[in-house]
This record gives sequence, C-alpha cells and structure tokens, in this order.
Amino acid sequence: MNAIDAAPAALPSIDSAADLFVRSLAEAGVRYFFANGGTDFPPIAEAFARAGVEGVATPLPMVIPHENVAVAMAHGSYMIDGQPQAVMVHVNVGTANTVNAVLDASRDQTPVLLFAGRSPYSERGRAGTRTRYIHWAQEMFDQAGMLREAVKWDYELHLPEQAGDIVRRAMQVAMTSPRGPTYVTLPRDVLAESAGERIAVPGPLQPPAAPRPDPGDLDRLAGWLRNARRPLIVTASAGRTAEGFDALSHFAQTHAIPVAVFHPRFQNISADHPMFAGYDPAPLIAEADLIVSLECDVPWVPAVQAPPADCRVAHLGEDPVYARYPMRSFRTDVALTGTVDTLLDALDARIRAAGGIEADRLEYRRGAAAARGQRLREEWAAAARRPDGAITPEWISACLHAAVGDDAIIVNEYPLRQPQCPQTQPGTYFGLSPAGGLGWGLGAALGAKLAAPDRLVVATLGDGAYMFANPTACHWVGEAHRLPVLTVIFNNALYGAVRNSTRAMYRDGHAARDAHRMLAELSPSPRFEHAVEASGGLGIRVEAADALPEALAHAVAAVRGGRQALVNVVCDY
Repeated sequence: MNAIDAAPAALPSIDSAADLFVRSLAEAGVRYFFANGGTDFPPIAEAFARAGVEGVATPLPMVIPHENVAVAMAHGSYMIDGQPQAVMVHVNVGTANTVNAVLDASRDQTPVLLFAGRSPYSERGRAGTRTRYIHWAQEMFDQAGMLREAVKWDYELHLPEQAGDIVRRAMQVAMTSPRGPTYVTLPRDVLAESAGERIAVPGPLQPPAAPRPDPGDLDRLAGWLRNARRPLIVTASAGRTAEGFDALSHFAQTHAIPVAVFHPRFQNISADHPMFAGYDPAPLIAEADLIVSLECDVPWVPAVQAPPADCRVAHLGEDPVYARYPMRSFRTDVALTGTVDTLLDALDARIRAAGGIEADRLEYRRGAAAARGQRLREEWAAAARRPDGAITPEWISACLHAAVGDDAIIVNEYPLRQPQCPQTQPGTYFGLSPAGGLGWGLGAALGAKLAAPDRLVVATLGDGAYMFANPTACHWVGEAHRLPVLTVIFNNALYGAVRNSTRAMYRDGHAARDAHRMLAELSPSPRFEHAVEASGGLGIRVEAADALPEALAHAVAAVRGGRQALVNVVCDY
C-alpha cells in the first residue's frame, strides 16, 4: 500500500515523544532508519527496543558509520523505488558531515527525511537533561542554518506531542513537487518527555499532485514542434521515472525529434533508440530551429556556445526555471511545468489533434537522425577497441558492459563512458547530482542494492571519488548489512576535474609543464583492492588491458554469490 493512502493504525499507549516518532515513521511508509548516533540518541534507541518487544511496526534501524554514506544510501534507495527513507545523525557535528550529500539530494530533487539530535535544552531536572560535558559545546544558536539553503523545510521539535505531526509534515513537504530533502532537529529532553496517551498515530498528510502546464502554452509549443525542421530535445533527467523514459521514447519516435542527453543523471532513452543523438548536443544546437530543454538545468554552456538567433527555446519540467539556482539566464520563449510524461503526452495529443507533422518533414528528420546515429556508433565502437598501451576508460566501460549485461544497475560518479556501456532499459543508470558533491556513488549503490536486493548493482568511481566515499565505512556497511555491490575504480591517480579545468583555462601556461597535474596529483595511489578485503570482500588489481575481462567476470561472479567485490583498474586518461 502506498504510504500516502495508508490508514491510521491502532497502537499501544505511548510513553515518550521518541516512541511516537519511530511509529510515525513506519506509518508514513519509511522502511529504513539510517543512523549514526551519539549522546542524543538514547530515547530513540529505547523507542526502537520497546517497539521490538511490543511487536509494533517501525522502520528497520541500521547503523551507518558515516553521515555522508547514510544520506547517499537514502538517495540511492529512493532512486530505485521512489519511497523516501529516514536518516538521523548526531547534533551539529553529524549534520555538518551530511551537508555534501544533502546538496546532492537537493539539486537532484530527491526527498530524504533528515533528522538530527540537538543538545538538551535543560541543564537539570528533566529526563534526557544534560549529563555529558559535550552537551554544552555542541549547542548552536541555529543548527539548521548549516543546510537551510539545501533543504525545502526545517523545523525543531518543541513539544513531545508534535513528534508524529512533525514526521507527517516532513513527508508532505518532501514529496511535494519539486521534491527534495527536509531537516528536523530533535532535542534529547523533548524526545524523552511523555507524549501522553495515544490511541493511533495520525494518518499521513496528502501532498498535492504535480503541477500541470498551461493549455495555451501547450498549444503554442505543439505548433512550433509541428513546423520545426531541425528540432532538438536536450535532457538530463527525463528518465527519473519509468513513465518519463517511456513517454520520451514514444514522443521522440512518433514525431521524429532527436534526443541528446547532456550530463545525464538517469537512463533517459535507450541507447539503441533511432532518435537517440548521443551525449554532446553541441552540433545539433548549432543548427537547431527549436530546442526543448526537458528536465535539463544546463542545456548548453553560454560561454562556449549559443543557439542560432532565430532558434526558439522551451523549458519543460517540474521546475523548468530552476528557481533555486541563483543565476540561470538561458533564453526562454516558453516554460511549461509538469512531469515528463504529463507534458509529453499532452503535447503528443495536441500535435495529433492538429493533424500531426507533415510526412516530408518527418522523413527529413528521420533521415538526418539515421545518418547521425550511424556516424556516432562507428566512432563509439572504434573507441571501445582494446588499447595496445595503457588501459583507457573506454576499454573499461566496454569490458564492464560485456560483464554485467543490460539488466545491471550502474551508479556512476563520473568516469564511466556511456557510449561504450550502452544501457537500454529505464532504471539502469544513475549519475551524480548536478551539485557534484563527491563521495555519493558507493553509498548510493548500497542504497540501490537495499531497494533492489535481487539486482546486480555496480558503482563506477574515479579514484578521487572513491576516497571521498569513506570506503572503510561503505565496505563495512556492505558486509554488516549484506549488501554486496561491485565497485570498479577508474584509477588514473589524479583529480580529473582539476586537471581538465586547468588545462582548459591555461593550455599553454606554466601548469602545462607537468601535464596540468598541479593540485590534481593523487600519486602514490593506495592499494584500493585491500580496503574491501578488510570487510570480507574480493579485491582485484588490474594493470593490463588483456586481464580486465577475466577480472570483471570473476568479480561479478563473487557479487552474484553474495560477496562484495572491488576491481582497481590502473588506467590513463
């Protein structure tokens, strides 16, 4: 049953706000409680223990020994099944460790119910009062201020009887379009206080349906699509849902509109779709007469390129203007608000009602797309050949695709080359949030495995991203909670983003003397394969291209058998 539609459940008497809190989480549909606790957690621990004795439903409490990993797991779990999960961390210091991952969730429109303890208000005389030295130093005037810009709503529990309402409110706001994380602080003495006699946890608060587009704007854009000769759809996140993937696939095929994906976060369209136009929209933008930016925050980079002066631009999505981005000034001739499937289905109906698109126009579009697709696939296949020298990321990606197949879930924190690892199904590819907070990928893969225990889950990471991921904590989680995932490290012993941006700005500058590795160098590279072995996993190091297919096959077999594995591939790019 969907959490929003669930009926209130009768409960035994409730002694504390913490009891009400954990039961309300279950009532809201939260299945997992990712926790990294401290001295603020005793009422929560007691509430979970009591619920276990009394046989009352609660989320599954899971110890996650780093806050960044905990939020990334909640993010990854939501990617798979669309159900928000709860995270609770230790006061201000735990909150500080979540900020990076909360920024990722915020920009990725991912609801996470984040809770944190707070130093007790009272200094004496109450249950849960201050009893440790640290309770004074960890109090802040505005603990939530650390991440207020990254969450949709924040609050503090002031009254014990509000513990259930606070969960319901957090869920309602988090699930309202566009979705995102919320934050609540829970003082220890308020959690410990009696909430009074309760017969039932209140039912959930229904969030509103996603907004729908203006009919006049739909008609205007439908007319432009019918008359355009060189239209283009650019997307990053149209495949957030299976419905979005299917709607885009149908719309592009029916109306012969090429689809370019730019910094994709999801599998938006099948790699073998006849209208798929690759991962670089620049050539098509240069000649387009209509651009539809569909769930795409940055459809092009203005300092590098702009569409033709007579090209119309439409922005479509749940938040098509990205109102929480401080500056975003892309040309906007029309903006339509709604989910991908709602928008495209409505446009499809209006185009058909107006007589469809002329046959010769469709033929021209399809012919151009077929020629372009053939050229791209020939280029991609050539790049996937086994290198004679150092291992390339293209070779790693091609070998990985051969090893894991089309059904695996791939969580990519930058290095995977999608042209050489072509996915065809929705829900099989997830990329790093546009916030770019490193350390997300391995935790998100663990969360995805939790939500899809029967699927093969693969995390593809650069060596820098792997170190950011708190790998000791991640591999401990993989063993402790029986979440075997395959980690593949593209190990070039440097921060690629730093090197590449320096090279782009100062190609012939002083930094070129050391191949632009200044402040990007990560040598000597650790033996990453040993980190997973410390938690019972299989670790493999690969330095020769010929050895990679067998190593990946061995690692996949281990993961399918229930053991986490890591392949550390030494490469050059």
